[in-house]
Amino acid sequence: MKLARTLRLDVSDENVFEVPAPSGEWAISGGFEFSNWTEAELKGKARQAFTNGWYSIESGGRASFVGVCDITEAELDQLRLTLAQTFVERYGAPDIEAAYPVAREEIDQMRSMCEDFEDNTLLMVSRTLTELGVEETYRSRAPQDASLEAFAVHGSVD
Repeated sequence: MKLARTLRLDVSDENVFEVPAPSGEWAISGGFEFSNWTEAELKGKARQAFTNGWYSIESGGRASFVGVCDITEAELDQLRLTLAQTFVERYGAPDIEAAYPVAREEIDQMRSMCEDFEDNTLLMVSRTLTELGVEETYRSRAPQDASLEAFAVHGSVD
């Protein structure tokens, strides 16, 4: 199974996002955050997060780039719970039971997309606000010589 981790290729994310995601955190698109936004709300760093920021499940930060890598079932289970808890604490879901299926769907959508790519493929997201809502497009960059393990730690040190 595959998912994506945030990557910091340089310091630019610290300058463009209100909350930059640390390198190595598990990521999803995060377009849900903007589902009720209007053009008037898309200013400054919020606009940058909307336009091209991936969402880090662990910190809630944003990253310009993510990289595809393997994930275990145990890691997926934990991420689903973490995201469901975030939906309750930050986004107003009534409880974990209501939030969990939505969290699972968000993560599974990203996981499904990542399965189409080789390990270490870089992914970028681009969003636009349309009359029908948020439209997302994705770009990919084939793996280079360096692997993502140079940027992101996978697993546990225990």
